[in-house]
Amino acid sequence: MNGRPSRREVLHGIGAAALVGLGCGKARTLRAVHGTYGAVPTKDGAGVSLRRALGSQALRQLDPFLLLDEFKSDDPDAYIKGFPDHPHRGFETVTVMLRGQMQHRDSAGNHGILGPGSVQWMTAGRGIVHSEMPGQRDGAMWGFQLWVNLPARSKMIRPRYQDLGQERILEADLGDARARVLAGRVGNVPGPVEGVVVAPTLLDVTVPEKGRLRLDGLPPTHTVIAYVTEGAARFGDEINATDAGHLAILGPGDTITAEGASRMLLVAGAPIGEPIARRGPFVMNTDAEIAQAYEDYRSGRLVGG
Repeated sequence: MNGRPSRREVLHGIGAAALVGLGCGKARTLRAVHGTYGAVPTKDGAGVSLRRALGSQALRQLDPFLLLDEFKSDDPDAYIKGFPDHPHRGFETVTVMLRGQMQHRDSAGNHGILGPGSVQWMTAGRGIVHSEMPGQRDGAMWGFQLWVNLPARSKMIRPRYQDLGQERILEADLGDARARVLAGRVGNVPGPVEGVVVAPTLLDVTVPEKGRLRLDGLPPTHTVIAYVTEGAARFGDEINATDAGHLAILGPGDTITAEGASRMLLVAGAPIGEPIARRGPFVMNTDAEIAQAYEDYRSGRLVGG
């Protein structure tokens, strides 16, 4: 981290309580960098090499976001074993593909191929078992997975699957920058993801050299993070740039700016503000609910009903 606030302040200080009170009629304020974290190399699934920007011991969660992984390699040995069948309950998984293909199949009968430029938003709800396997045996694979929490009232809803190809994704100008709008709305440009409880914004943004990103209109109470995937970006009035492979947490404000040739995932959502009990593939509100999820999975009841 860059040494500004403590980890506790970052985790608890930029949710709804810290962002309330901007009010109408006040001058616009830039969202400054509240902290930066380098993605941590790790493995998941059947041994897939990835970098974890959110969900590690350094930064376990940031309400409503639980995990952000980047998988990027042109070596099939790093990704070919994929993510065989595994369960989820109580949250949503978001897969963004930039290169390569990923095959999805789940216990609700959904299946398909996520190609370059596509996004999949899967609501696990009360329970689903799914797999994500590479749709290729060579070439580059580059993508991301984001976990988004669900509030208690929605944790046991029916699973849902939104598989959206590149042709469904529109682009918008953010000053000099260009954004693929995966979820949310930028001006008059809507993203294709619909009906998500935390009202997310998910943008794949490219900032040109000597150009400047400017984004207004995000709700001031929303948590905002930016994961730089290429180049380096300098946010707001910051002197230091956030390099590729690092997550920037943006603090209070109602305007986002960034300069420097870069590409980033810009993510925003409404904090839920509820207790989180999390173990393995399940995210609930209490330890008892986690124990019940494991029992339901062992007994075959996770995906029934």
